[in-house]
Amino acid sequence: MGLPQIFLETHNIRNRTFGFGVFTYELVKELAKQNKNFGLTLNLPNASYLDLFEGQHLKFHKYYSFQRHAFTRIRKKFDLWHSLNQNIRVEPYHTMPYLLTIHDIIPAVEGNKKRSKQFREKINRSHAITYISEFVKEQTHQYFDIPANITEKVIYNGNSMANVKELGDFTPEIVPEKPFLLAIGNFQTRKNYTALIEMMRLTTEYTLILAGNNENSYGQQIKDLIQNYHLEKRVLVTGKISEQSKQYYLKNARALLLPSIQEGFGLPVVEAMHFGKPVFLSRLTSLPEVGGTDAFYWDNFDPEEMKNTVDEGLACFYKNEDVNARKMKDRAALFSWKNAARDYLEIYESVVKK
Repeated sequence: MGLPQIFLETHNIRNRTFGFGVFTYELVKELAKQNKNFGLTLNLPNASYLDLFEGQHLKFHKYYSFQRHAFTRIRKKFDLWHSLNQNIRVEPYHTMPYLLTIHDIIPAVEGNKKRSKQFREKINRSHAITYISEFVKEQTHQYFDIPANITEKVIYNGNSMANVKELGDFTPEIVPEKPFLLAIGNFQTRKNYTALIEMMRLTTEYTLILAGNNENSYGQQIKDLIQNYHLEKRVLVTGKISEQSKQYYLKNARALLLPSIQEGFGLPVVEAMHFGKPVFLSRLTSLPEVGGTDAFYWDNFDPEEMKNTVDEGLACFYKNEDVNARKMKDRAALFSWKNAARDYLEIYESVVKK
């Protein structure tokens, strides 16, 4: 008898500059290392992506965008189908054991009726659901009915910077002359970058780097705001950045700023803490769960109060930098892709055995 076969819907690996892509890559990389008991089929744009992973029992399935339509769904049966995020529209044609990982329910709640219907269908076909934070689990239960017989587990994301190589002499194209603060992530309204721009009007001590895909309407709004306030020399918008640039900015920033009003987890928080950096976060949604008691928090988004929180927090942190940096690194060490993969493999085992 052969190994149980698991299908991993992984086509989001194409874009590792945003959360779903990072999650997919880091989790699959660790699953491939640890897995001994399953055949893992990865739905990928092309077979060369398999070269990213070291492991055994890995198979390739060609991803096509038309797989999102019901009549062209994948018809092969598997012992388990894992949908790695709630927005994926590629679904199995046949009924089979199904694991859903939920990162964020806001698109399903605030989106159109079709998206909400698709999300409910995913929940209803699930045999198990994993959540990337307790906040996401609580929010899902607040808005949706979860069948009582479904296995549920919170599995935190890991630290993508845990095994990076030294940068050597590398420097990114944009390097500020002044000490800089960093905000990183795709430009979306929920990131609340407008609050950071308003805050930067009140300070001349630091430069702010905004890194991430900004080719959308919110990105244009932010760039227009920077221009209107004549902050072009003090707020630098990089666009998408490489992994090396990301590492450089995290390692050299004075602090990470994340004033999000909606966040399922917040990977950059863990990544910045890994380098012993202070993090300034919104008290909303999942961020206090990830940042813990040693992070700094904004109670509101009044520009002057945000500036005061940053100024006072930086002074406090760097007054005893070695001790505080160790606290941040210890916090980051709690989040591990190795542990996450182990927990997912346990979920696979429990669902397949049912």
